Amino acid sequence: MKLAPAKFVLAIAATCLGWPLLAQENPSSATSTPAQTITIHAKKYEFIPAEITLKKDQTVKLELTSDDVAHSLEIPALGVNSVMKKGKLTDVDVTPTKAGDFKGKCGKFCGFGHEKMHFLVHVVN
Repeated sequence: MKLAPAKFVLAIAATCLGWPLLAQENPSSATSTPAQTITIHAKKYEFIPAEITLKKDQTVKLELTSDDVAHSLEIPALGVNSVMKKGKLTDVDVTPTKAGDFKGKCGKFCGFGHEKMHFLVHVVN
């Protein structure tokens, strides 16, 4: 985030004096703050949990991680395509705009059981 010189000085002064910054640079980002966080683990040859339920128009943070080798979570209908590295968290914010059931899968070949790695997202009103 790039601040104008006056805002920069004010931000430094507020930080030093312990004042909270009341204004945000992008007020619309406050409306998309995730209401919930769901952690999803991948390991040969499954996702844990294998299905989740989300609410339409509600932003949720998915914390993705792998317990063994590199995987990925692809949910094309929700615009999710993210690599899952062993022992590292990858955050993905998702805001479903349509109700229904959406299929996901592992998008990175991870062994002979790779084709069994399915994921399901239920989006409700």
